[in-house]
Amino acid sequence: MQSDKASFPGAHGDLLAARLDAPDAPARAHALFAHCFTCSKDIFAASRIAQALVEHGIAVLRFDFTGLGHSEGEFANTNFSSNVADLVAAADWLRREHTAPALLIGHSLGGAAVLAAAAAVPEVRAVATIGAPSDVSHVSGLFREQVAEIEARGEALVQLAGRPFRIRREFLADAAEQNLREKVGQLGRALLILHSPVDETVAIGNATGLFVNARHPKSFISLDDADHLLRRRRDATYAANMIAAWSERYLA
Repeated sequence: MQSDKASFPGAHGDLLAARLDAPDAPARAHALFAHCFTCSKDIFAASRIAQALVEHGIAVLRFDFTGLGHSEGEFANTNFSSNVADLVAAADWLRREHTAPALLIGHSLGGAAVLAAAAAVPEVRAVATIGAPSDVSHVSGLFREQVAEIEARGEALVQLAGRPFRIRREFLADAAEQNLREKVGQLGRALLILHSPVDETVAIGNATGLFVNARHPKSFISLDDADHLLRRRRDATYAANMIAAWSERYLA
C-alpha cells in the first residue's frame, strides 16, 4: 500500500490537504471520500475505510474540507455548497493527476455532500453514504441552542465534539436551500446507503428518506449496533468491505 500526501485549491482558492492511499499494483478504480461534519481526513473511520478499500484494489483520495484539519481557509466562511465545490475540486485533481473517481463515499454530512456533488462528476458510477442525513438542515440540530443567536447576531461560537467553531447565518441559509431528496431522485448512479439503527446523531429515519426517494439500483446495509463515527475498528472494516464488495458490480 502506498500513501502519499497531496494538495490542491478548494472552492475558495485555499490549499486543501489530501492523502491518496493506493495499492502497490495498478488500482482498478479510484474513489473519493468525504469526511463527516467538522471532522478531518484522518478520523479513524476515514483512514480505516481507505485502507480496507485499498486491499480490494481501489485507490482512495481523502481530503480536509476548507478550514478543517490541515487545509487552509476559515471554517466560518464555508457552508454545504462550498463543501460540494471542494469535492468537485478534489475530483478534478484526481482526473488531472491520476484517474477520475468512479466511486464517491461520504460519511455523515459528507454523505449528503457526495450525493449533491455526483452530478458534477460524470465519471462517477456508484455512490455510497454512511450515516448520512436526508436533509442538510439536520446539521443545525447539533447546535440548536445557538441557532436563535446565529439568526439574530449573524454568527455564534458553538461547541462541536469539544471544539469551538464559528457558525454564521449564511451557513444556515445555505443548508435550508438544499433539496437533498430531489438530488437523490435525480442521482442516476448506483446508490448504497449504510446506516446504524442505533445512530444517535443521525437517526435511522434519514436512511429511509434517502432510500425511498432514490431510484434503482439502490441498496441498504444495516450497520447494526455501530455508533455514528464508527469508532470500533470492526464497524469501520465491515462498512469498507461491504462498499468494496457492492461496488465491484459497478466498477468493472
